[in-house]
Amino acid sequence: MARYQSILEMIGDTPLLDISALSPNRRVSMLAKLEGANPGGSVKDRAALRMVEEAEKDGSLRPGQQILESSSGNTGIALAMIARVKGYPLKIVLPENVSVERRQALDVWAADIIDSPGSEGSNGAMRRARALAEQHPDWWFPYQYGNPANPQAHYEGTGPEIWRDCPEVTHFVAGLGTAGTLMGVGRYLKERNPEVQVWAVQPPTGEMVDGLKNLDEGFIPPVFTDNDGFDLLDRSKMIGARESIEWTRRLTEVGVFAGISSGAVVAAAAKCAEEIEEGVIVALIADGGWKYLSTGAWTGDLDEVTERARRIVYF
Repeated sequence: MARYQSILEMIGDTPLLDISALSPNRRVSMLAKLEGANPGGSVKDRAALRMVEEAEKDGSLRPGQQILESSSGNTGIALAMIARVKGYPLKIVLPENVSVERRQALDVWAADIIDSPGSEGSNGAMRRARALAEQHPDWWFPYQYGNPANPQAHYEGTGPEIWRDCPEVTHFVAGLGTAGTLMGVGRYLKERNPEVQVWAVQPPTGEMVDGLKNLDEGFIPPVFTDNDGFDLLDRSKMIGARESIEWTRRLTEVGVFAGISSGAVVAAAAKCAEEIEEGVIVALIADGGWKYLSTGAWTGDLDEVTERARRIVYF
């Protein structure tokens, strides 16, 4: 077993699990990239670390400098862990209606939480963080939605790992949030095999689904446009809250305890499997389920849980 000098060295190199038992097509294999195995519990550990390290290299982040970022959960938690280890103070702008575990995790890592209106979701938190960054130019604001280190973390990490472990991949399916994972992994895989298809998962307009964004709702992340996202993506699947929760529950059939966006991604992967004759689908499971226990997503009445998803930011 490897021996590490820092918890940060443990970010990446996550397992790939065969979940073909959930595939509706016996000629299509489905595999899950389990990003909840990262030490901060999500895929955002990768981008957060890369953004910090690049800023340290170019001098825009100096020892002891205040860090500010918006998040609806995972990026904030990842940055909080990294900032704690490296000795940076951190402020996270967070929608006030996130699940309680999100706040508790940020408290564990000593982050300072700045509330934003829950009705405005993650976009509102982002807008408030940008305004604060303008008021405090001495703070470092990574701005994950427009930081090139975000997709680069996946181009140099997540993508090569998938290709190493599954060179026969035909489809990559992931949620569309900041777009960093889709852009980085998608570009890497297509450079190795132009026939690989990249499918994005979005919520329907007006619905909130854990960790996902709909591009038609007024904000397209610069990470997406800067990386020619419309050309890179082959398909986009709309998955609503109820279907996401149903498939989050189904993941437990193969022993995977994951967040709500993972249910949406696996639901989309299953639709992909239905539409193709044969292939190998890699679905990105963004995080573990522990930050969602208070939502009742696994044990509550499905109608009630779905209704709560309209009021509580699950991501």
